[in-house]
Parts: sequence; C-alpha cells; structure tokens
Amino acid sequence: MLTHKELKDRALERADVKAAYDALDEEFSLLDAFLKARASAGMTQAEIAERIGTTQSAIARLESGSGKHSPSLATLQKYAHALGCRLELRLVNEMGTPKVKGQARRSPGRAKKLRAG
Repeated sequence: MLTHKELKDRALERADVKAAYDALDEEFSLLDAFLKARASAGMTQAEIAERIGTTQSAIARLESGSGKHSPSLATLQKYAHALGCRLELRLVNEMGTPKVKGQARRSPGRAKKLRAG
C-alpha cells in the first residue's frame, strides 16, 4: 500500500495534476498562515467567531478553503484583526518586467496624485 507521500509524488508526475496542484499553492499558503496565526494567538475558532460576529462553523469553512464562495476582503481583514494581525495584499509581477531604478513604474497621472496628496 502506498503512503500519502508516495501517492502524492506519483500523482504529481502527471502534468495536469501538477498544474492543478500548483494553481492552489497561493490559496493554501494563505490558509496555512491563518491557521498558524490562530495557533500562535492561542485562540479557538469559537473565540475568533465571537470577536468578528459570526459563527464557529463559518470560521471552520473559512479556514478549510472548501466553502462555496471565497470570503470577502472585509471578512479576511476582520479575521486578521481578531488575531491582532494586519492583512497585507500585494501584486507581484509574474512576467518579470524590469523596474525603473528599483521603483515600480507608475503612470504619470498616478504619480502626480501621489505627490499632490
């Protein structure tokens, strides 16, 4: 009988399985970060739920990633704040476009707005 690791390794040899697995990497990384933060805070799902005004089962669905829909940004922020954390989102250029002297390129209109504010 195959172990879990052997089964996983064998399945990942298939290109279609590997592509699907890799596509879920970002989602699972975020879910893992949530679980680690909650464990580090020493909080239960019920305690998080009480802090953000929802149910323990809703927190369980959020943490499992198997819900019928993705949680809103507001919900993810509430979860993070309940743990004493800040949620950070950022865009990462996957195409490897060079940056200008270590800075991200901005449109001229956006740069003017940033300087004016």
